[in-house]
Amino acid sequence: MISDNPFLISSPPHTNSSSGSYDCVFPNVNATSRLSSQIRSSSYIGSGPHEMQYLKDNDNSSIGWDSYSNSSPNNKFQLPGSEFFPFRSKGETEEQGVAFSADNMYPPNTSVVNSLETHNCVSTFEISNTLDSPLAQKAENMRRQADSSKGQGLRVLELEHSATDGENQNDRLIYINDPKLTNDKYEFTGNEIRTSKYTVITFLPKNLFVQFHRLAYIYFLVIAALNQLPQLAVFGRTVSLFPLLFVLCVTAIKDGYEDWRRHRSDKKENNREVQVLQGLLYSSKKWKNVRVGEVLKIHANETIPCDIVLLETSDPSGIAYVQTINLDGESNLKTRYARQETAVKRPEREPPSGLIRCEQPNRNIYGFIANMKIDDQTIPLGPSNIVLRGCQLKNTAWIVGVVVYAGQETKAMLNSSGAPSKRSRLEGHMNRETIWLSVFLFIMCAVVAFGMLMWLVKHKEELDTSPFYRKIIFTYENRGGEKYNYYGVGMEVLISFLSSVIVFQIMIPISLYISMELVRLGQSYFMIGDQEMYDSNSNSRFQCRSLNINEDLGQIRYIFSDKTGTLTENKMEFYNASICGVNYCNAKSTVECLVQETSSKNEERENIAEILDGQVLKPKMKVKVDVELVQLLSKSLSLHERKVAHEYFLTLAACNTVVPTIIEMPSPGNHERNAANLSYEDSRSIDYQGESPDEQALVAAAAAYGYTLIERTSGYIVINVLGERQRLDVLGLHEFDSVRKRMSVIVRCPDNTVKVLVKGADSSILNIIAKTSSGSEAAPLNDLIRNTESHLTEYSSQGLRTLVVAAKNLNEEELKRWQCCYEEASTSLTERAGMLRGAASLIECNLNLLGATGIEDKLQDGVPDAIESLRQAGIKVWVLTGDKQETAISIALSCKLLNGSMQQIIIKGTSTEACRHLLAEAKTTYGITRNEKQKNLSKRQKSVDIDEGEGIHGRRVPGMEEGHSPLALVIDGTSLVYILESDLEQELFDLATSCKVVLCCRVAPLQKAGIVDLIKSRTNDMTLAIGDGANDVSMIQMADVGVGISGQEGRQAVMASDFAMGQFKFLKRLLLVHGHWNYQRVGYLVLYNFYRNAVFVLMLFWYILYTAYSTTSSLTDWSSVFYSVIYTSLPTIVAGVLDKDLDQKTLLRYPKLYGAGHRQESYNPKLFWLTMTDTLWQSLVLFYVPLLSYKQSTIDIWSIGSLWTISVVVLVNVHLAMDIQCWAFFTHAATWGSIVVTYACLVILDSIPVFPNYWTIFRLAMSVPYWLNILLITCLALLPRFVVKAMTQRFWPSDIQIAREAEILKRDSDN
Repeated sequence: MISDNPFLISSPPHTNSSSGSYDCVFPNVNATSRLSSQIRSSSYIGSGPHEMQYLKDNDNSSIGWDSYSNSSPNNKFQLPGSEFFPFRSKGETEEQGVAFSADNMYPPNTSVVNSLETHNCVSTFEISNTLDSPLAQKAENMRRQADSSKGQGLRVLELEHSATDGENQNDRLIYINDPKLTNDKYEFTGNEIRTSKYTVITFLPKNLFVQFHRLAYIYFLVIAALNQLPQLAVFGRTVSLFPLLFVLCVTAIKDGYEDWRRHRSDKKENNREVQVLQGLLYSSKKWKNVRVGEVLKIHANETIPCDIVLLETSDPSGIAYVQTINLDGESNLKTRYARQETAVKRPEREPPSGLIRCEQPNRNIYGFIANMKIDDQTIPLGPSNIVLRGCQLKNTAWIVGVVVYAGQETKAMLNSSGAPSKRSRLEGHMNRETIWLSVFLFIMCAVVAFGMLMWLVKHKEELDTSPFYRKIIFTYENRGGEKYNYYGVGMEVLISFLSSVIVFQIMIPISLYISMELVRLGQSYFMIGDQEMYDSNSNSRFQCRSLNINEDLGQIRYIFSDKTGTLTENKMEFYNASICGVNYCNAKSTVECLVQETSSKNEERENIAEILDGQVLKPKMKVKVDVELVQLLSKSLSLHERKVAHEYFLTLAACNTVVPTIIEMPSPGNHERNAANLSYEDSRSIDYQGESPDEQALVAAAAAYGYTLIERTSGYIVINVLGERQRLDVLGLHEFDSVRKRMSVIVRCPDNTVKVLVKGADSSILNIIAKTSSGSEAAPLNDLIRNTESHLTEYSSQGLRTLVVAAKNLNEEELKRWQCCYEEASTSLTERAGMLRGAASLIECNLNLLGATGIEDKLQDGVPDAIESLRQAGIKVWVLTGDKQETAISIALSCKLLNGSMQQIIIKGTSTEACRHLLAEAKTTYGITRNEKQKNLSKRQKSVDIDEGEGIHGRRVPGMEEGHSPLALVIDGTSLVYILESDLEQELFDLATSCKVVLCCRVAPLQKAGIVDLIKSRTNDMTLAIGDGANDVSMIQMADVGVGISGQEGRQAVMASDFAMGQFKFLKRLLLVHGHWNYQRVGYLVLYNFYRNAVFVLMLFWYILYTAYSTTSSLTDWSSVFYSVIYTSLPTIVAGVLDKDLDQKTLLRYPKLYGAGHRQESYNPKLFWLTMTDTLWQSLVLFYVPLLSYKQSTIDIWSIGSLWTISVVVLVNVHLAMDIQCWAFFTHAATWGSIVVTYACLVILDSIPVFPNYWTIFRLAMSVPYWLNILLITCLALLPRFVVKAMTQRFWPSDIQIAREAEILKRDSDN
């Protein structure tokens, strides 16, 4: 479908030729999908329609249009706020992509615009001259109107559209206060929610279906089914079901309890009450009965039951404050507005009516596109007009709204799905070993079947007289001559094979799965309870949101970290101001804007405080000010510098979405009153609530200099300008987005002038600055820009976050043109975001540069130490940030990620070929080849700076010494755009993995995920991503392990993560301590479970070979079942939770010990095969020691089976005891207690007269050989293991063993 909004191409007014230079409004694209459309318009250029690819995002809504400057180099358009990007003509194949600096996007593999030709360093279209549609007529009318304007000529391209006036047949129609008409087709859901998975009827089938997704469960189900056949009934039919039923029941009980809690929560939520308008009165109604179209009234501190569009609030201006902590975790208040057209109505007097046309339900909690038709008016609605389910009403007495989305269609419910599940690397390796065990199982069964075949062939003449295979019954008179259960040689061999599978079934350890779940649960309990990872600032504990990957924390090789809010505190402080080319630093003075204690400052205080009703309003946030700048603001407005400073701070105070709230403060004492020389009863402070800490800091800074934001509504802003209260009427607002990278507000000042106030990234604003300066006293524009850029570089080198501030006045003609586009865009339901960008491009041009800001974002405590420890542990730390290159490098130096001895390789390419050249040049310079991952550098320089057009040249880094030094790669998002979507990925991989540090600057969220995937897809190394904001979600979910920071930017990262913590420094303890312990424990748990089950199965295998391949067992059915479930399961679980090979202090003191996980010392194929070899020896000892001891005796089969049962239990527990490093009470109780439990079970089973093993244990326990056999088996079986461990630790100790010996020696010396 093609949009009907105009596609604008502006040209200079003097352009009348058939080709020329144009400022084009291009789409902001996303590579997920494309839409080809035919562009037609009246124009002076060429003939014939040409194709443009218009890209759509994932939910099939357009990303929108954006403007490109015609000031770019050859064959390139420039996106304001971005780097230069290339386009290609239809016949060109040299360039494979077009880059966009935008969030959540990759560049497409083909160019956005086809059929482009370059002329005079700019691009032009070939467009038809026909007017063959009403939309084209509309475009022509708009073009004529534009051409008649002074100072600018417009060419308008109109896109053909299947629908008109921004309407779509799929739009959602809501009739206000008429739920019956709204839902006449019963297409909308009710407001009842259900987060539970099961009902009483569906629980059993659905839960079993989910559980049997594990292949091991299906395997044991097949085994149990085979055992039900009479010919294959090796065990009792009931007994054979016990292991599988036990595991299924335990899991079902856990799932059932969790779902019962969900049912209870849902019932409580659905039965809450809300006031619904019925007639002219409000009456209570349960949430679950609320319907779309009904009008609700919500009171203060109540929770919103569904997504509602505001109609009215208790505030006359239509403002409401909500808290979205239940939705996105942000505790600061958000502002929502009721449209003035509805805010003046009273539903109690006149029932509201009207039609809301909105988009279909979607998961975007930050977007809402709709319009409302009421009283013959079409009113645009946006995100600021809707309040979502789960929000709480704050600081507002009541609100009235109409339901647009209810129940499961609310944005909160659509976003309720959790993070995608991940599987640990070790579990994947475990499955590999399980396949080998399956091969062993098949071989053993085949050996038994083949042995049976040979035995039957050898004794075929004796089958009639053998106890088991005679063909005819002849012992009983009444059954003489009947056929016996003999099925022939072939069938008997098959039965023998299948019977062997049943006997050897625990070779595949079903108990291992539930053991791993319990161990991971116990590990998570201790990680959550670790007080060293508790953050007192945010009052947040460590969170384990995924129980599947605990052990992966011990094998991390790469860490990908965000910067802002992750390495830094994300608590902004205004630090520097560049105004009219002059740098002002707040550190020059310690003057604060709160309390001035000396009389000399009283006048200044009165100038910057708002006095209202005898009370003084002061900003709550303390900000240091620059005395020189304060003096400048006290001068006359006739001075150019003073006028620029006025507009600068006016922009900081007005161009934002910050909401001021008044906080009561206690009355000051008499001394303070006298000192202040003010007569007031009480003072109140202003607390600024904003969605961004940057905005809060800028508004507080403006207030510190006398521009205090007092009030904000949807229609106006009130600012105290140096003691004078001014009201600015808001005509429009273009909010910040990641495509434009700027924000603008259009206001009408008290003197009736209309101003556009803009702030944004330097790469965005500097490209749209006017080419000529205004004012007779203004400095030359080039000097102003040069000085501002110099200040920006200086701020960035200090690690400050930078923004550029600009403004301009609008004349009435420009205002009307913008209002026309803005009104059409804001009421459109399709492609609204793109149309709004097009409207913004009309006024965000030819701006007057005012200055720049520098905001300090301090490092979190402990970050440098944590990064240094992680690097010593062999972990590479990469920083992926959206900040400027200089800012990122400065922060990297501060946190010790970079140091003076490193050689910096800086990649900044503006095309695919440029990036190819820079990467190849860097690899050649340092001798990096494709097959090398480690640094093998043949050439060294002091430092390297790679930039397009400059090549490689030396640049000395302070503190750098001669000789070999590590590399640090710095690359920007523009280069990544070309690299990640071309054949250069391998080149980047080779270079990046040869560097010790990698910094990626100006990267978009999906580029972060692309960098993670670059390493994840090409190596077997484990990756970890850590971040705190929504822009880090894709990176967190892409990495093997995702960690979210509970910071200032909400909980989006936390909700998408596997683990969550309060500060970055806790990552050191998480990996070096808990990660090491978890990997060592789980690795040993898997190997031990393989050993424990295999030694038991091999013992049965030897017995079957000794008994003519008959698949009979000397063990009771219950002992065979209880072995892996009851007799030996608890000790390994306790050891997996509590065992510690090293003390936490040792692990933190020596980070290199973490390398044991990189070397896979706790679990690897070599250890598996050594374990299996040891298992083979122990099984032989288990079988033959009792056999040889009782060879000349008359011991029965059940007695020797009882001996084997207790011997194998003692053996595997002593084996475990040999490897436990940290003994605790629970470890002793589980290890030795399991032997006691085994004896207790044997006593109970042998006391039941109906069992064939009746009284066996009592007779055996009375004989001395019984106890000697157990002792001999244990010592002889474990002797080789003991000798090998002793020799290894003596002559080839590992780092872990050396550190453990050091611990023991230190402990002995302390005692």
